[in-house]
Amino acid sequence: VQLQASGGGLVQAGGSLRLSCAVSGRSFSRYNMGWFRQAPGKEREFVAADSWSVGSTDYADSVKGRFTISRDNAKNTVYLQMNSLKPEDTAVYYCAAESRHRYPRSQLEYDYWGQGTLVTVSS
Repeated sequence: VQLQASGGGLVQAGGSLRLSCAVSGRSFSRYNMGWFRQAPGKEREFVAADSWSVGSTDYADSVKGRFTISRDNAKNTVYLQMNSLKPEDTAVYYCAAESRHRYPRSQLEYDYWGQGTLVTVSS
């Protein structure tokens, strides 16, 4: 399984971006998909997950109400729509996939990772 993230860029505070993560391989619809981010000097943190196994989405408190994770199984792609962006959202964003857990929030639970895409939010 290979993941390719894209869609990052420079945006002003209050703006929006949509990240995409294209997944190659079989049985995409049966993978739980997650987004993580890592800001300079900080540890990688959970952002959002789309859990196939329980049919629900999950968000970090810091992005709840502003970010939306979604997937298109026909295109083997997961998205992260980011609205009302803040300077503190500046980070490299990674997509990840796994199929063994019900509510995957820890990066240790994910088996496959994309290369990351940089999001910079200016004030």
